Amino acid sequence: MRTQQPSARTSLECVGLPAPVRELAQQRWDAIIVGGGHNGLTCAAYLARAGKQVLVLEARARLGGACTIEETWPGYRVSPCAYLCGLLHPSVIDELRMVDYGFHWTPALSGMFVPFDDGRSIQLWDDDERCEAEVRRFSPRDVKGWRAMSDTMRRARAALRPPTDDDIWLNRHPSRQMIEDRLRDDPEARNLVLHWSMVDYVEEYLHDEQLQSAFLGQGVIGTNASPHDPGTASVNYHHSSGRMFGVDGAWGYVRGGMGTVSFILADIARDLGVTLAAGAPVARILPGAGVELAGGETIHAPVVIANADPCTTLRLLDGAADAGWRAQVEATPQLGCTVKVTLALREAPIFDARPDSTDLHMGQINTPLTKPEWKEYHPLAKAGHLPPRLWARLYCRPPADAAIAPQGST
Repeated sequence: MRTQQPSARTSLECVGLPAPVRELAQQRWDAIIVGGGHNGLTCAAYLARAGKQVLVLEARARLGGACTIEETWPGYRVSPCAYLCGLLHPSVIDELRMVDYGFHWTPALSGMFVPFDDGRSIQLWDDDERCEAEVRRFSPRDVKGWRAMSDTMRRARAALRPPTDDDIWLNRHPSRQMIEDRLRDDPEARNLVLHWSMVDYVEEYLHDEQLQSAFLGQGVIGTNASPHDPGTASVNYHHSSGRMFGVDGAWGYVRGGMGTVSFILADIARDLGVTLAAGAPVARILPGAGVELAGGETIHAPVVIANADPCTTLRLLDGAADAGWRAQVEATPQLGCTVKVTLALREAPIFDARPDSTDLHMGQINTPLTKPEWKEYHPLAKAGHLPPRLWARLYCRPPADAAIAPQGST
């Protein structure tokens, strides 16, 4: 008999064990998922919809992995890693009925605010008309280039991620050849997705050096690279390819914090019959047989799905990994490149460039670096030195979301 577990949201994602491990080991499982992050929970829900008996094993006490919530200070629900939502697939939202479970998303339509040292600034709105007006004010000769640059991004998104079943993300094994075939007749879109550096991208369309620098950081988000490096324009494309709730390319805030995505998926998976076990670290994956827990117990299943990162999965396979896949994992650099700082403030920050503006707090705020600074500072950072200046992006929580911070704070 299945033990009823509390809602992941009401228990702040610490769902514990649904039964003693020895009882879990006696049950028949069609699949075991190692890791209770949002991807693993989504996979579990879909398998359960298909009638499979699924067990999710999460090592930590909390579900969610990188998309979770911690109460760092009393009354403050902090998203320690993931901070915005923009690439959650509309099919997942609809098919798993996430809105019915309380999923609420507010797009950050203020776009990107970029202040410069000389007192100038630009607000790159997600709304095309407002953004064009800003570009015209900031650099009139770049309006035509900005339009062409935006059109290239739109064409790439339309070719690869149309709002239909032709979305390449819905293909089981999308390949580079498939991408090239879709972009064959559009050399600019092909360069954006496959070849250009971020510097190449902005220089192709824009003249003003400050306007160029405003965009450069969008090519290195989560990437240990300089915007001078080939391929970084594709990072910008990737982060602009979402279609949540019909808002193309936008990112936004999840009510209650990003971990709410995982907690909702956990509730959905449970209602579909998935068993969730948190605080149950896996020591070894036994291909075709199941898993061995850190305590020595074995839980059997013919299929094991890893929601762990590739290096952790390789370690858990303990010599049983395919040689080709092992070589691929070992050859992929695993170098950290991001530091996230969470602040609790009495009021939103005020910027000298626009001291009276409140709209800018509903989007991302960038502290830009020039092209020469990127070229000089990234090698410094790779060598282990702290550069004189850093590129950073700032986000302020929506003031209407009282679920994540006490009233009167931000």
